[in-house]
Amino acid sequence: MTENIKNKVVVITGASSGLGEAAARRLAKEGAKLVLGARRLDRLEALAAELSLGKDAILSTDVTDVGQVRRLVDHAVKTHGRVDVIINNAGLMPHSPLERGKVEDWDRMIDVNIKGVLYGIVAALPHMKTQKSGHIINVSSVAGHKVGPGGAVYAATKHAVRVISEGLRQEVKPYNIRTTIISPGAVATELPDSVTEPDVAQGVRALYDRVAIPADSFARTVIFAMSQPDEVDINEILFRPTAQEY
Repeated sequence: MTENIKNKVVVITGASSGLGEAAARRLAKEGAKLVLGARRLDRLEALAAELSLGKDAILSTDVTDVGQVRRLVDHAVKTHGRVDVIINNAGLMPHSPLERGKVEDWDRMIDVNIKGVLYGIVAALPHMKTQKSGHIINVSSVAGHKVGPGGAVYAATKHAVRVISEGLRQEVKPYNIRTTIISPGAVATELPDSVTEPDVAQGVRALYDRVAIPADSFARTVIFAMSQPDEVDINEILFRPTAQEY
């Protein structure tokens, strides 16, 4: 099912690798008009060139800066006249036991995983309210449904994404805006590279090496949610590798 996607204007944060890159590839194939944001501009430039998107399709964006996120969405509207979908995808996962006191890692997770989503919402919502249409897709995680040792803060941020998204869903009904939470399990991306504790990183990489599925699995869930008729609102998708127990 790929209806209702061609020519939609889609903004993606964290688009330089992983889930965001995979979604960009799949959506480009389906004819969406993409505006991609990430900190690594060189990676965005390479992706845009590969997908023949043009220079207006990318913008260096740090999601911890609300001004930069607003600039990204406003750029999409200036370029294409509207914004139909925003995928708030940027995230990181520096797991560690709480007793190690990795405060800087906690702060980064809160800034990127929670505030980055809120900033995407506040940037896109005024345009979508004016249009009386739109679709906000927020990326949570299996960890947004359950917590494991070493993942307390990460799980808290991803639970927060689900709570924020559900509150948003109820608030935007008058404006014909759809909302979707996508919660992936272990997907082959650079996310394990954000773990700063060597022993924890070793365990995370072992899990991913054993069970992780391709990032295109996420892209297919995006396509599924976006492809529904306008009156159908897919609010939450949780998916894992078949082999993943957690």
